[in-house]
Amino acid sequence: MNLAVSSQLGRELLVTGREADFAIRRRRALKRVDKELSRGNFKAALNLVKQLQGKPKGLRGFGATKQVPRRLISMDELELNAVELSSIRSLFDSVMDSIESCSRFDSLDEVPSDRVESLVEDEGYESLCEEDYSMCMQHEAGHFLVGYLLGVLPKGYEVPSTEALRQDEFAAGRVKFVGFEFLKEVYIPRMLKTDIGQVSNRILNNFSCIILGGLVAAHLVFGCSKGHHSDIDKLERVFKWLGYRKGEAISQVKWAALNTVLISHRNSEARSRLAKAMAAGRSVCLCIETIENAIHGKEI
Repeated sequence: MNLAVSSQLGRELLVTGREADFAIRRRRALKRVDKELSRGNFKAALNLVKQLQGKPKGLRGFGATKQVPRRLISMDELELNAVELSSIRSLFDSVMDSIESCSRFDSLDEVPSDRVESLVEDEGYESLCEEDYSMCMQHEAGHFLVGYLLGVLPKGYEVPSTEALRQDEFAAGRVKFVGFEFLKEVYIPRMLKTDIGQVSNRILNNFSCIILGGLVAAHLVFGCSKGHHSDIDKLERVFKWLGYRKGEAISQVKWAALNTVLISHRNSEARSRLAKAMAAGRSVCLCIETIENAIHGKEI
């Protein structure tokens, strides 16, 4: 082996060693996050994640996704080539068709409820075939991934097993996030409310995209979606709580759908790996590590 080859090999081994060391450090830090989440110390867990956010070999993806400007009113303004634009437009149209098929934006009527639901508690999947189970996994991974990339920390999740789906057609998955405490107020009966709800634009934008993440993921993989009606119902409840009119709600949904479509389309591999990790029951932070490993070197 000549000197030049030996030197190159030495540098490669040094880089590999450093990367392994960074991976170990990140894994240790994420274990601390998992521990805080398991104890219900969500603020402490979020602070730990923020300390790793954007750091070299830390958490590159958390809150780092490129988003569609809120002012955008035409898909043609997107900086995409003709092929990408055609694909995105088709996906966006399919997603909007699904939303409109179960929405009540015309009235935004109050929907009675006697309990507070989690952020994303999806409807059961009617048939019992393997494809339905796979769709369920992709759906929940879609919620998780979009939230994480927007900078909203998942604090826990549940996914039904194949056996659970066989025994109960209404078995549901769910993903819970840190920072959406306002949802508790959304489900307070109207007669107990004194005024219109309030939430920041940033939180509403994040919530709108996360709630659509499952629907978009299913359309990306299967070309259709099941179990998304409860997601749209939750979104409508929030609009009603905020006092939104039909035009305001539709504008918010169109932007959120387009933003979520683009985020999900760019990060399909991460979502696919994440779905497998969630199906295997990995901890929240091992799921986060799965995302980080999948987006290495890619536009987020």
